[in-house]
Amino acid sequence: MAPCPWKKGHQLVRVHLQAKRIDTDHVPARNLVFLVDTSGSMSDDDKLGLVKKGLSLLAEQLRPEDRISLVTYAGDTRVALPTTPGSDKQTILRAIDRLGAGGGTNGGAGIVLAYAEAHKHFVKGGINRILLATDGDFNVGLTDHDDLIKLIEKERQTGVFLTVLGVGRGNYNDQTMEQIADHGNGNYAYLDSEKEARKVLVAEASGTLVTVAKDVKLQVEWNPNRVAGYRLLGYENRTLTAEQFNDDKKDAGELGAGDSVTALYEVVPAGRPVPGAAVDNLKYQRPAGPADAELLTVKVRYKQPEGDKSTKFEAPVREARADWDEASPQMRLAAAAAAFGLKLRGSPSLEKFDLAAARWWAQSAELPDPEGHRREFVELIDKARKLMTRETVHSRSALP
Repeated sequence: MAPCPWKKGHQLVRVHLQAKRIDTDHVPARNLVFLVDTSGSMSDDDKLGLVKKGLSLLAEQLRPEDRISLVTYAGDTRVALPTTPGSDKQTILRAIDRLGAGGGTNGGAGIVLAYAEAHKHFVKGGINRILLATDGDFNVGLTDHDDLIKLIEKERQTGVFLTVLGVGRGNYNDQTMEQIADHGNGNYAYLDSEKEARKVLVAEASGTLVTVAKDVKLQVEWNPNRVAGYRLLGYENRTLTAEQFNDDKKDAGELGAGDSVTALYEVVPAGRPVPGAAVDNLKYQRPAGPADAELLTVKVRYKQPEGDKSTKFEAPVREARADWDEASPQMRLAAAAAAFGLKLRGSPSLEKFDLAAARWWAQSAELPDPEGHRREFVELIDKARKLMTRETVHSRSALP
């Protein structure tokens, strides 16, 4: 916790969930099916060209006990590479290199064939996963969204999970791709460069391919005697009702080995006005109890990768830092990312906020950055500031 740096009197609460890490030597044998969209819309270098680079990077990391299949779909579908051991890298790389784009987009048929291939070579006790690489343009075959989701939900019960790798721009449907991955008990990543492909498929391969917890749900219960209001920054498409937290039939997100999730809340302390609120005070509020010193309780539910019954744990939170300068490096970096996103979305709460502050928080967060992600984030802030300055100058010059 720390004071909110863009709203005096408010507080920020950072909830960070870290999944256990697994050494490469302890990763179970993998049965992977690369499902690649080779339709005409994928012909650009930042689409199929990038997918081929990413899959080649992953292929180089395979072990002898891993097995790979390659399924493609366009106007028709086919198995471009029958299941092949990871030790035969040259055969795998040649099959990837031969991929070319052309034709329609029979995505539904491709998914059906990929699941059939995964079941044919299913590894009991291992990792069985499809990696769908596409620009998201499903326009032939099984295109009904509900039918597609039902198929993926049915297949996830068999232990075959689905990861989605999105590429390209224009007609790309980010929300659909993320939903497909969610319902397939997998994860989703957008690849916009070879560097990002290396990050997702090599540096973070365990998180991308090894699920350690499924249907992960996080719930925060606020003490009304300490909190007048709050808002979750982001995650608008991930919200659940209070009742769904305890409902094991309700699907939620998965965490891969080494994955982490950060939720950031802006909190209005009790006694302060809540922005946008226009309701009467509650008449039947429960009196303060023995836990009145607690600000909130964080609750987490999750299932084992092959389990159906969830486990719950919870932790109360009491203390808050009095000064933003004492905030942890992790909090400063999270706040910088949140402020950057809110500013780009035109949030009224950050209308007068200067991104130079967010840049300083990110720059001064002394955290390991071996892959240069924090440095790249600072560069993004610099680009945004230049664009905003240019827009301001243009708008002023247009005045009569």
